[in-house]
Amino acid sequence: MVAEALPRWNMSSVFPSLDSQEYIDAVARYDQSIAQMEERFDAAGIRRTEALPWTDAVREAADSALAQWNELLERQRVLMAYTHCFVACDSRDELAQAKLSELSGREPRIGALIARFTGWIGAIDVEQWIAQSPLAADHAFAIRKQKTQASKMMSEPEEILASELGQYGGRAWSRFYGNFSSQIMVTIHREGKTETIPMSMARNLAFDPDRNVREAAYHAELDAWKANALPIAAAMNSLKGATMHLAKKRGWGDPLNAALFENHIDRETLDAMMGAARRAFPDFRRFYKAKAKALGLSRLTWYDLYAPVGASKREWSWDEAVRFVAEGFADYSDKLSRFARRSSDEGWIDAEPRPGKRDGAFCTGIQRDESRVFMNFKPSFLSVSTLAHELGHAYHNVCLANRTPLQRQTPMCLAETASIFCETIIQNAALRDADRDEQLMILDGALERSSGVTVDITSRFIFEQTVMAKRQDRELSAQEMCQIMREAQLDTYGDGLDPDCLHEYAWAAKPHYYGSTYYNYPYMFGLLFGLGLYALYQKDPEPFRDAYDDLLSSTGLDDAQTLANRYGFDLKSPAFWEASLDFVRRDIDRFVELVG
Repeated sequence: MVAEALPRWNMSSVFPSLDSQEYIDAVARYDQSIAQMEERFDAAGIRRTEALPWTDAVREAADSALAQWNELLERQRVLMAYTHCFVACDSRDELAQAKLSELSGREPRIGALIARFTGWIGAIDVEQWIAQSPLAADHAFAIRKQKTQASKMMSEPEEILASELGQYGGRAWSRFYGNFSSQIMVTIHREGKTETIPMSMARNLAFDPDRNVREAAYHAELDAWKANALPIAAAMNSLKGATMHLAKKRGWGDPLNAALFENHIDRETLDAMMGAARRAFPDFRRFYKAKAKALGLSRLTWYDLYAPVGASKREWSWDEAVRFVAEGFADYSDKLSRFARRSSDEGWIDAEPRPGKRDGAFCTGIQRDESRVFMNFKPSFLSVSTLAHELGHAYHNVCLANRTPLQRQTPMCLAETASIFCETIIQNAALRDADRDEQLMILDGALERSSGVTVDITSRFIFEQTVMAKRQDRELSAQEMCQIMREAQLDTYGDGLDPDCLHEYAWAAKPHYYGSTYYNYPYMFGLLFGLGLYALYQKDPEPFRDAYDDLLSSTGLDDAQTLANRYGFDLKSPAFWEASLDFVRRDIDRFVELVG
């Protein structure tokens, strides 16, 4: 049987190639925008200063700077997203790496402009600006956020230096991790044979139905992480050390405070959500124990977490996956269904696993209402679900397309809203006509996701908090990080997993630690907020649809609680989060009943 050809995305609608004249011209226009902003900021005196009296000249300077800022952000988005797509698909692409490095080299200048503009906003009367300027009124949330940010700034020279050093420190370590981890090869010994495969392919074997294959891949993966742990631990130490230092210098104290501010939520909301999640751990352990029973095991090990349970009557081809998602989306709306087909027809999706390609999946907005979806497809329902999830992100980008770049800036918490919603649509579509074995398979996949963003995310949050606290005093060894990870997993998975077979190198395997700070709890927020919205849709579908698209178009316009108020949700109340988790509990009950 000939292997199915999986799609690679079409990037030519953006630029013909990385070395095309069109790309070169776009970079030149980007440079020109940066230079023009620097000149105009100098002319208008836009930089951190003492409080300024409100005048027409100040308003005109503010409006001009805001308009320029949106223009610059749009140029930056297109170039960075386009170039990053090439690096993500092949970390060995030297041209793409060089182009990305060149673009990153402009970040200190942009960082300096951000520092100047933010500091200046801190000195003006933003309420007068918002009241007198239609442009400012349209950007009121972003402006008020910058006003708060101004109170958490170091001096302008310090902020500029921090941005410049980030090119050689934090951002460099993040790039290093992505490039280094994607090139790690894993040597697997099984059935008397030895094979060496990319890490992404080895990790995909966690879904293999053969337990011997899963076990061999698990041990080989751990061996590979162990062999490469030293430089990865160095990246972790450097990134978290810099994060701690800058948070203190800027007056945030705990980096979590800065992360919550960026995510448009507060500590009370986080505590309510995390508390509800912890109270659901016994239910997830019921799922783990039922899954062990379904697999004929006394207890799950880490390499059994993603073992398939139940059976499907088919292996999913790529065309079948796209068709099923489009038809499932049609149950919600024709608009969403047409969008799914458009994404496939216009070549927005790269689904083929191959050497040099990073693990995982993501969606990035790239120009106008276009996105690009990155995934490593395998013929399982899990990949169908992943496709629906990433297309949810892309649909969110469509809803944001008529907003300015500043209005589109969606925090991670709200960025998961559409993806979870779309994933839930497809899960329910698949369950509708499924027999017992297919129901088990679908519910198993859904509960893997739910437990991943509830139980495992909590373990990752605990790990990051602990590392942050310890990193204040000194660097941590790779072995210490393994111990912290193991303790966090014991605390969260409890007796649901074999304590002698956890994944102590999860800190090395998860790219989230090497990008944004606390890139973990937003996934939980997204799941539970998305389920809360889905429950509302089920109660009253017709009026929900238009309101939902409007919500997605507004995720950069207000904080999470203000947006939730549209639907009567109180995010600071444990009751909201418990109600969303009840959706998951019903899936667990159904799974346990089917296992018997």
